[in-house]
Amino acid sequence: MTGSVPGNLPVPERYDCKVGDLIGGRYRVESILGQGSFGYVYKVSDLSGQVWALKLLRLWEVPSTIRQPLIERFDMEYRTGRISSRNLVHSADSGFLKGNPFIVMEFCDGGDLTKYIGQPDAPLSRYAMEILNGLNDLHINGKVHRDLKPENVLIKHDGTAVLTDFGISGDRNKRMTERNIFGKPYQIFGTYAYMPPEQVNRARGNSTVLPTTDLFSFGVLIYQMVTGVLPFGPLEDENDLVRYQRRGKAGEWDRSKLLSAPNGSKWEKLISRCLVPDFKERIQSAREAMALVPQYGPQHAPAQAPAPMPEPQRASQLHVQPNGTYLRVMQGLEHGVIYDLDALMEDSGRRLVTVGRDDTNMIQLRDYTESYLSRRHFTLECVGSGIWVIRDGQWNMEAMAWTPSTNGTYVNSSTATQEGLPVRNGDIITAGDIKLRFETN
Repeated sequence: MTGSVPGNLPVPERYDCKVGDLIGGRYRVESILGQGSFGYVYKVSDLSGQVWALKLLRLWEVPSTIRQPLIERFDMEYRTGRISSRNLVHSADSGFLKGNPFIVMEFCDGGDLTKYIGQPDAPLSRYAMEILNGLNDLHINGKVHRDLKPENVLIKHDGTAVLTDFGISGDRNKRMTERNIFGKPYQIFGTYAYMPPEQVNRARGNSTVLPTTDLFSFGVLIYQMVTGVLPFGPLEDENDLVRYQRRGKAGEWDRSKLLSAPNGSKWEKLISRCLVPDFKERIQSAREAMALVPQYGPQHAPAQAPAPMPEPQRASQLHVQPNGTYLRVMQGLEHGVIYDLDALMEDSGRRLVTVGRDDTNMIQLRDYTESYLSRRHFTLECVGSGIWVIRDGQWNMEAMAWTPSTNGTYVNSSTATQEGLPVRNGDIITAGDIKLRFETN
């Protein structure tokens, strides 16, 4: 069942793939490309001889209590790979092998970006634009990569850079215990060297992940590509980690190394805007960053966001009118569900829509964990013909006061307040672990 999670999952059986095995009756294993926490990636060829990469989730090794959310996370990775983009690795197929899910993706035979670290002759400006274009395509579809690093930028046979490894893209709600680079269990994904301060900080980072998370990581990546080292110092042991994170939080990156590197001064403005510790002051969008890439400029940034690929929808949950105003769930348990804001206002006789996890809301959101979604999270208000604003929190009748959400409400990377923030077609609203797209047509 391509791109969907079966309702009744069979008990997964152990299956160790060997070279020559045929998976799904179609994909023959040629070699092992690598392995991760929960699975392997194989080089395979289909019946026509075309080469693909196949990622198999070894579900039999996973405790039964977390299998379902892990499968849903895996399915989200497949769906993310279905976004129409020149700079994202494309998902071609998916299925199950003895109860273990797999994804078939395009095969990139040019390696990854690590081989170009510190190489002044690398076409870094082109790679930077392609990485930013991939991030832009993720962001306008309500996704945040969260693990951008050189290993996750692959090079295709024609030299194009593409982003891969979407298994944790925006999925803070799927907090499986990983082991960090020093072998200690944590519930934060990603690689510490590239994490912004708000992602490392448990109190802040586990609440809301925005596109600015990826832009900080992009700044670290570009600094490393230009200089050959990390911006906040070496990172080899736990003592280094403490110092590295402290410098990251203070914005104390080594500017002298950048300026002494070949072409380093050309990248200073872009890197400076990316490595700002406060995400509110950081560069806010991939398109904005494109205008600062050396040898390119504002004329090379897209005038408007490319049209996103429609997300898979369940017809029983949707009834979309030709014209209207909607909220589409882009990330979360109800992924693909569309809420008709005009109909909700008509039914209530009010010019506003309340959203949160409490059942008194006009839109009651549900997610895998509701720790980060407030009971009364935000309010959407139509203040004129086709003009909408979003306000963080709601009016609390019991307290006779406005009550803000616990973790904040964001439009793209901007913070919504009680005073209200305009929302326009295509804007991404973040509430806790959930991302929604505001749509008008």
